[in-house]
Amino acid sequence: MTTTPAPITLDDVRDAAARLKGVAHRTPVLRSRTLDALVGAEVLLKCENFQRVGAFKFRGAYNAASRLTPEQLSRGIAAYSSGNHAQAVALAARELGAAAVIVMPEDAPRSKRRATEAYGAEIVTYDRYGGDRVAIAEALAADRGLTLIPPYEHPHVMAGQGTAALELLEEAGELDVLLAPVGGGGLIAGSATAAKALHPGIRIVGVEPEAGDDTKRSLEAGRRIEIPVPRTIADGQALHIPGELTFSVNRRLVDEIALVSDDEIRAAMRFAFERLKIVVEPSGATPLAALLAGRVDSLPRRVGVIVSGGNVDADRFAELCGPATT
Repeated sequence: MTTTPAPITLDDVRDAAARLKGVAHRTPVLRSRTLDALVGAEVLLKCENFQRVGAFKFRGAYNAASRLTPEQLSRGIAAYSSGNHAQAVALAARELGAAAVIVMPEDAPRSKRRATEAYGAEIVTYDRYGGDRVAIAEALAADRGLTLIPPYEHPHVMAGQGTAALELLEEAGELDVLLAPVGGGGLIAGSATAAKALHPGIRIVGVEPEAGDDTKRSLEAGRRIEIPVPRTIADGQALHIPGELTFSVNRRLVDEIALVSDDEIRAAMRFAFERLKIVVEPSGATPLAALLAGRVDSLPRRVGVIVSGGNVDADRFAELCGPATT
């Protein structure tokens, strides 16, 4: 009987951390007595909304891009993303002196598109609900000779994302449970790899929007399940199927998936703004929403939460978190 080796290990995450030192921000870990009292646990928030480009994605993008050869960098980098990975690859390319071409959905948040362009990237748009972004990006990369860095289906991307959890555990010490948002699965795959290696008893909980529960369904079925492209305010999690590579990790290491509604995400964004004094985008707010809405059963004493990003412009934030209804 043979066992397929894991795509990434703790050593890969540690190697990524060394590569990112002095390039990525070591983001703060915040506490709130109000939050602790509301949920009945000690909650430690790893605030990747303070990361470069405003999201954890810079970790994986730079870890992957920095390993390209001078020849590959001279030809340029391609990526596909609804926004945060787009910005991350654009900035990583700029840092490394390479050109970047990004495939983005037509309805991507304006702030994310503007930021991606500001980092010097070329944008190619497509219809999220009718186009195949992977096929478009692969064809573009092949035609132009670009190196494609996907948003999650890449060992170096996954390892880079895992450095967020590695830093959290280094600062906070042992945790009973770690919550992280799940889109394609790269963040939680990298985070679970680091966390389970350091503390085998830790419980890993992924959080998805109710409309985009592809990973929950897939874990329950034991295989990847495809759903219609979800319509949710959590645009970074509006995916129809888990990644193949990421799912191979998550089916072994993720203990459960919690689901949250768009209204619960809005409430979490409002709470973060009013009580924690931080701005969190919808996808980044889903783990906090799960805590506040009581979506995690048997909550233990010490809880780590990866707040994955804060890329939401003022108009969109006001639209989502406008006048309270209660």
